[in-house]
Formats: sequence, C-alpha cells, structure tokens
Amino acid sequence: MDQDIQARIRQLIDEEQTLREPIINDQEEAEERAGKLKQLEEQLDQCWDLLRQRRAKVRAHEDPSEAEERPVAEVEDYRQ
Repeated sequence: MDQDIQARIRQLIDEEQTLREPIINDQEEAEERAGKLKQLEEQLDQCWDLLRQRRAKVRAHEDPSEAEERPVAEVEDYRQ
C-alpha cells in the first residue's frame, strides 16, 4: 500500500512539474492550469497525509490499513 501511495505521489509530482511549465500569451490556458495545479496540490497533500498516518500507525504497532484519506479541508488546515 505504501508503494502505491508513493507511486501516486510521484505521478502527481510529474504532473505538477508539467503544469508549472511557462505559458506564453495564453491567459485562458494559464487559468486552466492554475485550477488544475490547485487540485493536484490538494491531492498531493492528501497522499502525504495518508502516508504519514500509515507510518505513524506502524511506529505505534497499529494496523496501517486503518489509516484513511482525510478530506481536503481537513488536510489543508495542517501546518507543514
């Protein structure tokens, strides 16, 4: 499961890098990318949070499969 989460994180990071490539003279595409980038960053935050939960459960000798993806609103309020 951790490998699946890490693979998803790598996929999202690759997509993020593509979305951050410069756009010249196309405001509509820039706005579209900005929206996609925001969603992608939220998904990344959720993946990292889930991975941290799983690792914490392992350290606490608990079942990591009990970790659950939390809503974006909850994850976005955490301080990094």
